[in-house]
Amino acid sequence: MVEEKKVVDEISGWLRVFDDGSVDRTWTGPPEVKFMAEPVPPHDQFIDGVATRDVTIDPGSNLRVRIYFPEEHQDPTSETKLPIILHFHGGGFCISQPDWFMYYQVYTRLVKSVRAIVVSVYLRLAPENKLPAAIDDGYAALLWLKSLAKGGSNEPWLNTHGDFNRVFLIGDSSGANIVHQVAARGGSIDLNPLRLAGAIPIHPGFVRSQRSKSELEQPESPFLTLDMADKFLALALPKGCTKDHPITCPMGSAAPQMEGLNFPPMLLCVAEKDLLKDTEMEYYEAMKNANKDVELFISPEMGHSFYLNKIAVDMDPVTGAKTSELIQGIKEFINKH
Repeated sequence: MVEEKKVVDEISGWLRVFDDGSVDRTWTGPPEVKFMAEPVPPHDQFIDGVATRDVTIDPGSNLRVRIYFPEEHQDPTSETKLPIILHFHGGGFCISQPDWFMYYQVYTRLVKSVRAIVVSVYLRLAPENKLPAAIDDGYAALLWLKSLAKGGSNEPWLNTHGDFNRVFLIGDSSGANIVHQVAARGGSIDLNPLRLAGAIPIHPGFVRSQRSKSELEQPESPFLTLDMADKFLALALPKGCTKDHPITCPMGSAAPQMEGLNFPPMLLCVAEKDLLKDTEMEYYEAMKNANKDVELFISPEMGHSFYLNKIAVDMDPVTGAKTSELIQGIKEFINKH
């Protein structure tokens, strides 16, 4: 008789962990939002002004990226190069992929608005791959871009159209934690001929073991509840570690001192009603106190990762307007650097 596997952990419809260590990420929440977690196949032809392709950048580890490329509206003989945005997805280090519709709809819009190439990394997920696996993947993708810049390998869209002197890191939620870590690693080595021109952490998953005031007072959202944050991070962090770990609390005493780290200019995006707002602002103050070049972009009235919620962006005029403002803020930051 075959024994049935038992669920030992479950997170808000997103993920179930079984007693044999296996993980099921089939969406079991409300069916009407399932489409946001559906993969969008890559398409080399332009659809609504954007083409996408998936590229394996390390055959040994099978590390892949999705590239978003905007349709050229300019003279094909023009030598204007496009900034390159290296993207790390969110999902508490445990769920989601670059090809999910929620990312597709935001990053196709961003590449058209900014006129840039986005490279989004298929990060290894916890609990099968505990941290720092996802950070290692993000850093490997940065080193791959460096190898393209040096001519060590070739990816036609990037080598023909990309400006390796203007590479930006961007990440949502836990992906913003990866932005901080990859920026710090990149700042400690010679990336020439690639230049890290900026970093854009959006609603980072910065926390402490002790609950902040905003965690206790702000409303929970479909994209972040306290239960989700606690459980995802418990599954993702190395065994025996707390939320005071440097990856989740880079402004804490266990993390390297900010003063000793070399960062590119940074645009920190914060939502006014984010559960994690207080710890995000604590990070901002720590960066300012260390004399780092960091700007703050606040989205009033909004919650965590609001711009990924396609239903709200389409149905609620305020969410739609705040999403447009966020994309415009990112565009202005990139154009400035």
